[in-house]
Amino acid sequence: MVALIVAAGSGSRAGGAVPKQYAMVAGKPLIAHAYAALCGHPLVDEVMVVIAAGAEPLARAALGDVPLIVGGATRRESVAHGLAAVKADLVLVHDAARPFVPAEVIDRIATALRDHAAAMPVLTMADTLVRDGIVVPRDGLSRVQTPQGFRIDTLRAAHAAWPNDEEATDDAQMVQRLGGSVALVQGDPMLDKVTHPQDFSAAEAKVAWETRSASGFDVHRLEAGEELWLGGVLIPHDKGLSGHSDADVGLHALTDALLGTIAAGDIGTHFPPSDPQWKGADSARFLQHAASLIADKGGRIDFVDLTLICEEPKVGPHRGAMRGRIGELLGLGEDRVSIKATTTERLGFTGRGEGIAAQAIATVSLPR
Repeated sequence: MVALIVAAGSGSRAGGAVPKQYAMVAGKPLIAHAYAALCGHPLVDEVMVVIAAGAEPLARAALGDVPLIVGGATRRESVAHGLAAVKADLVLVHDAARPFVPAEVIDRIATALRDHAAAMPVLTMADTLVRDGIVVPRDGLSRVQTPQGFRIDTLRAAHAAWPNDEEATDDAQMVQRLGGSVALVQGDPMLDKVTHPQDFSAAEAKVAWETRSASGFDVHRLEAGEELWLGGVLIPHDKGLSGHSDADVGLHALTDALLGTIAAGDIGTHFPPSDPQWKGADSARFLQHAASLIADKGGRIDFVDLTLICEEPKVGPHRGAMRGRIGELLGLGEDRVSIKATTTERLGFTGRGEGIAAQAIATVSLPR
């Protein structure tokens, strides 16, 4: 079975700077959710995406190197272009504006196609309907969803026979209009369509999130002649931290905490001190790299907490600047960035002023 994702529309009703199929939901472009769900189903052998002319850069950025087909001026023409490329007996046609595709719906469609030439998921109407101010009886009414399944010859015949001067809202309608029988299977509220701006928050609410926390710890030596970078801020002091990069012990601890939330190793795994390219590097790069890895998994950073352990310098006067800088690097408001400081009562290497230690905790949310 081949799945066609129809993503050639402009999505103008949703507003936004890009067509809605490329807008972000739960850390990923809308279309990427549907693509992943269809690719992950064992009955789907290939997923092809029909895009608008000129939209290839957006589609590649959202999906990577996947099969793309340029659609037409209407939805019907776009589906027809996709059907021409399908080399399979069965096809699923799915709207990119429905990001979440439960595997059970695909199972039900596949089962129905054993005995029928077409099948579509539907949900019965629960609300009272009104047309032109008059209540319409809801008995027998259902909401039609996608993906819709077809035997390829049936759908191709319906497209070939459809009048060129008339448009269709979906493909099952075309099959039915031309006398074909379409099996109805149980749909799912997860398949609700994203059409208007407020629908994006509703789509976000459908995602099941997992909360993870991880810690990070780092130590660097204080030496004369070095700059003191701490929490992303250059602090005037008679000594600075020594290390292969700028030795920002605070950002290093935060980086390790973020990497820990996705089990991605530690800072040395990604930026080995043996590599000369990181000599003197701005530790902000390390922190943003860890944040980007979380974003690549569709995750979001909820909160970070950093404790700096030293006798000198006093952290208090610089706390606001550190919170602002870390918030800027991670895209967080300052109310999601905590900076604390403590001493060891003159005990140990930090108490003797030989170095600074830092420990951090990061909390993130990841889609299940």
